[in-house]
Amino acid sequence: MTEQEIRDLLSEALESLFEIEPERIKPETNLYEELEIDSIDAIDLIDHIKRKTGHKLQAEDFRNVRTVDDVVKAVLKMSQNTQ
Repeated sequence: MTEQEIRDLLSEALESLFEIEPERIKPETNLYEELEIDSIDAIDLIDHIKRKTGHKLQAEDFRNVRTVDDVVKAVLKMSQNTQ
């Protein structure tokens, strides 16, 4: 997947799973402080990404994620490592 495809997937997930307005989703947006994503939401997001990409983000990898861009980079790295 390309970086843009991952960004689009993440935006769609945040909008559909958590009803977050698209204009609030920017690369620098903090998932926990600005979008109020909690640990249960993070698990739902990881599961959604797995279903859409076929790749599972490890919880350890997600622990270091803070912003939308961090998620994009983690998914991109994961998808490149499995190719």
